[in-house]
Amino acid sequence: MKAKTSATKKFRTQRRLNCDLPGLGKPGALDRRPYGPGQHGAGRKKPSEYALRLMEKQKLTAHYHIHERSLQRFVRDSHRAGVNWISELSRRLEMRLDSLVFRMQWAPSMQAARQMVRHGHFLVNGKKLTISSAVLTVGDVIEVQGTSKEHKNILQCQTRPRLDLPTFLEKTEPLKGKIVAEPTSADIPFNYNERLIAEYYATRGRK
Repeated sequence: MKAKTSATKKFRTQRRLNCDLPGLGKPGALDRRPYGPGQHGAGRKKPSEYALRLMEKQKLTAHYHIHERSLQRFVRDSHRAGVNWISELSRRLEMRLDSLVFRMQWAPSMQAARQMVRHGHFLVNGKKLTISSAVLTVGDVIEVQGTSKEHKNILQCQTRPRLDLPTFLEKTEPLKGKIVAEPTSADIPFNYNERLIAEYYATRGRK
C-alpha cells in the first residue's frame, strides 16, 4: 500500500506541474491524464503569473528531490559565483553526485540515487563518497564500487535506463564514467524555463 501511495503521489505531482519529471522515476503520468489532478483538474483556470513561477521552482525541488532550504542554498551559492547565476544553478544541480549517479543510468530515480550514495555504493576518483549533495567537477571519475555491482537498482537500470546518457558524461566502462564537460541549462532533462526561475527568486528577494 505504501508503494502504491508513493507512486500515486509522484503521478499527481507531475500532472499538477504539467511536466514529465524523470527524477521521480515514474514516467507516463501525462500520457494517462494530461491535466491537473483531482475531480476538476481538466477544467481549472489558467494559473497566475506568480503560480507559473512557483511551479517552475517546484519542478526543481521535485525532480532533484531536494527541500526548499537546499535549493535556496544552491541559489545563494550560484549568485556568489560571479557568473550568470541561473545558468550556474543549472550546472550545480546537474553536478551533484546523486544527480550524476542518476544520469549515469545507475539509479531509477533521484531518491534512489541519493540513498545509494549515502549507503556507500560509489567511488569518486577512487575514494568512497557518501555526500549526495557534493558538487563534482569536470575530470572527476565516478564508478560503482566492487561489492555494489550486483545491486538490484544498478542491474535494472543497465537494461532499462530512465534517460539517455547526456553529452557531458562519458562511460569508460559500464559501471565507470567520467565528467567530460560542464552541463548547461539545455542538459536539464525536463521542460525548464530559466526566466521564470529567475523572476521567482527576484520577486522574493532571495539571493
